[in-house]
Amino acid sequence: QVQLVESGGGSVQAGGSLRLSCAASGYIYSSYCMGWFRQAPGKEREGVAAINSDGSTSYADSVKGRFTISKDNAKFLYLQMNSLKPEDTAMYYCAAVPPMGWALCPIRQYEYRYWGQGTQVTVSS
Repeated sequence: QVQLVESGGGSVQAGGSLRLSCAASGYIYSSYCMGWFRQAPGKEREGVAAINSDGSTSYADSVKGRFTISKDNAKFLYLQMNSLKPEDTAMYYCAAVPPMGWALCPIRQYEYRYWGQGTQVTVSS
């Protein structure tokens, strides 16, 4: 079993920055795809960013150039969020899945098997 615990959320003004962290434990390996997802009130959960075992990354168009995903081996995942906008307000989730032969880890939520409980990010204008 894999456990994921997010932290680092909070309230910030537009233009500000936050760094989210995700601590992984259990039977998780450095080969796993890991990603960040978010869900705003009344909206479906959407992919934000994902990272391969070799460090290759994928981003949603809405966050390219502002957010950076990174990790320390298989145990810690991060999301550096800069130039935050009110539309970035959401619950942010960390997720993981064993590799399935993708060239790049996907940011499609249905591909992911393990999920954290989420951390709230609120951006005010």
